[in-house]
Amino acid sequence: MQLYVDSANLADIRAAAALGCISGVTTNPSLLAKEDPSLDVKALLLDIHRTVGGHTSVEVVSTDSDGMLREADEILQWFPEATIKIPFIPAGLTAVRKLADQGIPTNVTLLFTANQALIAANAGATYVSVFLGRLDDISTDGVQAVRDTAEIWDTHGMESLIIAASIRNPLHLLECARAGAHIATVPYKVLLQSMKHPLTDAGLEAFLNDYKAMVAKKGS
Repeated sequence: MQLYVDSANLADIRAAAALGCISGVTTNPSLLAKEDPSLDVKALLLDIHRTVGGHTSVEVVSTDSDGMLREADEILQWFPEATIKIPFIPAGLTAVRKLADQGIPTNVTLLFTANQALIAANAGATYVSVFLGRLDDISTDGVQAVRDTAEIWDTHGMESLIIAASIRNPLHLLECARAGAHIATVPYKVLLQSMKHPLTDAGLEAFLNDYKAMVAKKGS
């Protein structure tokens, strides 16, 4: 399972990229709205892509298919490597099919059921983003939605890649990997939390203390 960072914060993205384990970035209007409003969004997205390479999703904000296609064309003019992120609504499916017919990669977002993911895949989505954290927020098993989607993919050999999105904690990350997601897009904070273990810290401290003691003995 590949790891993307779910962020529009360039400092966090640079720090995540420096770890060497990130294959892409996903953004959305809400993430971009958290950043400095004086920032040039186009320049920011290009900087993000230069920092990580690989996949970078850029979301449209139109709610009609013509508007989505127009936005997609505008995005690709200044960012040819972008994956166009489109919401799962009827107009979005129409846009996805037209973009897929042109060979343009799309990421269908705001999916909450395996049925939705299946429909998006049949419309030609390159990626289907299943939002498990938001399902958990309403007392529904979000990981099960990812698991159901992956089971359908295994049964039918679907080509779209499953992105586990709206990941809130390290357990989500683990369970999505076990469930069969191809990609998890993770906030930088959760990525750091997933790296931590008290035995790792204790083991490193012991190694360093033993080395210092060895050096001290040799010098005495």
